[in-house]
Amino acid sequence: MFTERKAIGAVATVAAGAMLVLSTPAQATPSGPGVVGTIIAQKTVGDTDYILREITIPAGQATGWHYHDGTLYGRIKKGTLSHFDSTCESDGVYPRGSLIQEPSGADHVHIGINRGSTPVVLEVLYVLPTGSPLSVDAPNPGCDFQ
Repeated sequence: MFTERKAIGAVATVAAGAMLVLSTPAQATPSGPGVVGTIIAQKTVGDTDYILREITIPAGQATGWHYHDGTLYGRIKKGTLSHFDSTCESDGVYPRGSLIQEPSGADHVHIGINRGSTPVVLEVLYVLPTGSPLSVDAPNPGCDFQ
């Protein structure tokens, strides 16, 4: 049986082969200055895109409010990520080594914030419908933190 855990392993294997290396700004509005995402590997299987990406969020910056058309699986490689949902409530604080999962859909708007003094580095596996954007910009739902 092909499980999501096996999918993560498969994409990590592809990443080790360095199929594709690109550097682009992380997508979300408004992302803070210096937020950068680098695609490490990309593979399409059937109607699903598997994209492995490293995202760096400088100290004091954020991803911007956004959502995804598919599920994301992440690991914090460096720093601590503060994560908030559209109710303005924290839905997790993730130190180095933590795993995070972001569900899909416009009803799961969220933001990741680096409240620390060092960069946050995330390794993220996007599991998206083929051709979907990495993220979809969303307006601030009325939260006054950051």
